[in-house]
Amino acid sequence: MDTAAPRTSGPITYREASLDDVPVLVPLVESAYRGDSSRAGWTTEADILEGQRTDAEGVAAVITTPGSRLLVVERDGAIIACCQLEHRGEAAYFGMFAVRPELQGAGLGRQVIAEAERRVRELWDVREMHMTVISVREELIAWYERRGYRRTGRMTPFPYGDERFGVPQRDDLRFELLVKELV
Repeated sequence: MDTAAPRTSGPITYREASLDDVPVLVPLVESAYRGDSSRAGWTTEADILEGQRTDAEGVAAVITTPGSRLLVVERDGAIIACCQLEHRGEAAYFGMFAVRPELQGAGLGRQVIAEAERRVRELWDVREMHMTVISVREELIAWYERRGYRRTGRMTPFPYGDERFGVPQRDDLRFELLVKELV
């Protein structure tokens, strides 16, 4: 990932990721969630998970899977954020959301999620956006609730023992489904 500090203002552009973007996208996602670099932002999972958040194969799969898109956000040609959009029947799935830690808290995330919702309505004419969030991430869930997402109480287990998703630092991790109606 380009380590030069990105500009914090100026126009942003959106495009679909290509496989050429994988070497930049993996460290972007890692920097937003894991390790010391993630502590510069507020979305860090560093206290609950160690190890990787994703890898090149996982990012490439999002890019190449039919019905899936990885939306790239750029400012002045530098990738500053991304998110996964996946068509799932009458819903779209929103995942792999990452904003460079030093740019978090300035409204960029709100812009990206609004654009993602607009795109899935346009692309797939879906009625809902779904996402899963680690249930102990109360501050993050509250942020999504302020954007219109609601907790469903539907939980899925965290993949303990599969280090592709990280090394848990606690034994109570699970994913909760959040849903937003897109009308």
